Amino acid sequence: MRMTVVGTGYVGTVHAACMADLGHEVLGVDIDPERVAALSAGQPPVHEEGLGQLLARATDSGRLRFTTSLAEGARFAEVHFVCVGTPQRPDGWAADLRHVDAVVDGLVPHLRPGSLVVGKSTVPVGTAARLDRRVAAAAPGCEVAWNPEFLREGSAVHDTMHPERLVVGVFSERADSVLREIYRPMLEAGVPYFSTDPATAELVKVAANSFLATKISFINAMSEVCEAAGADAVLLARAIGADSRIGPLFLEPGLGFGGSCFPKDIRAFAARAEDIGAGEAVAFLHEVDRINTRQRHRTVDLARTLLGGSFRDRRIGVLGAAFKPGSDDVRDSPALAVAAAAHHQGASVRVHDPQALDNARAAFPDLTYTHDVAKACEDADLVLHLTPWPEYRRVDPAALAAVVHRPQVLDARNALDEETWRTAGWSVHALGRAAGRRAS
Repeated sequence: MRMTVVGTGYVGTVHAACMADLGHEVLGVDIDPERVAALSAGQPPVHEEGLGQLLARATDSGRLRFTTSLAEGARFAEVHFVCVGTPQRPDGWAADLRHVDAVVDGLVPHLRPGSLVVGKSTVPVGTAARLDRRVAAAAPGCEVAWNPEFLREGSAVHDTMHPERLVVGVFSERADSVLREIYRPMLEAGVPYFSTDPATAELVKVAANSFLATKISFINAMSEVCEAAGADAVLLARAIGADSRIGPLFLEPGLGFGGSCFPKDIRAFAARAEDIGAGEAVAFLHEVDRINTRQRHRTVDLARTLLGGSFRDRRIGVLGAAFKPGSDDVRDSPALAVAAAAHHQGASVRVHDPQALDNARAAFPDLTYTHDVAKACEDADLVLHLTPWPEYRRVDPAALAAVVHRPQVLDARNALDEETWRTAGWSVHALGRAAGRRAS
């Protein structure tokens, strides 16, 4: 089947490459000519496991190409996936839908009869219905559907090719039939398929993200209680996670969540709920957000305490800049927020990350960056472990102790082997852990 994918950022590039790999003919559309040129040469705009090889294979096969012309995209196919961003509005918590609206407005004058515009962007409930009215009025016979993505950065290619579920929100059986054909290989493999009304599909995405964000903030709230009580949040998380009704995933006490999805999605959900008269039902999301932000402040406060009450004239080695391992994304990165706070309070900060240094440097140019872990920690009074890359679990703490000024580490992700580091002479500290207590 022929299709266009409008917006070639993280979601759009992955979706376009995966659809081409399934055998569809795909035209990617983006307003950035430099990005289009890079993609045409098989160079992805983001670090994502397996995406480079997949993109090269798709472009080499001729099934995937790119253009800056939205009109060309509208004429190319009858199915158009909208994958542009919906960031938080600068004047509040609501989602900024300007890019989504602009894509639909740009497509409408050129749509072929019977075209289907499929949203993948995360939007407030009611967006699909609003856009469907606009499309139907300007291009009779055309319609809108919504097909939210559930990708995890770092494993987006796998999540697209082997999804846990497919959710489509449709206004007609024809739209449902088109989407079933697009995803036929997944359906034949037994992937659960939920065909709903568009409002339900829109809510599935924000409800899922809100639940996961709530789970993270819950265990971080418990970690604060553990510190006050002299208990161990890691052991607490393991014990309650052993309950099959709760499960261990997203119960890792530490620095909290960031990135381009959870923070802005829970805020936009709360804002939209207020708009439709259901704000009280999701009022807890405000506290989820506050707990998450407080984890960053608590990490900064603990680091300052470990340095004797002040960051001034102290050296800090930072391990991690991306908001999560497996990604080069630094949007709303807790790691960079903590590193920047230490810098602004007088510390000399050196940052290492396996993939995100270029993006981190662009976002926070005042920090110092290095591709060498030892160099980042050289003469450091404190090492901060802020992004749980597997590379950091493989670091030799004895070798690293030889280059620091003072062997003390704050493991803000509770991911290092504490006993190994202590045996190597390090003083190890973590959120939610009583001093000297070790999980086993």
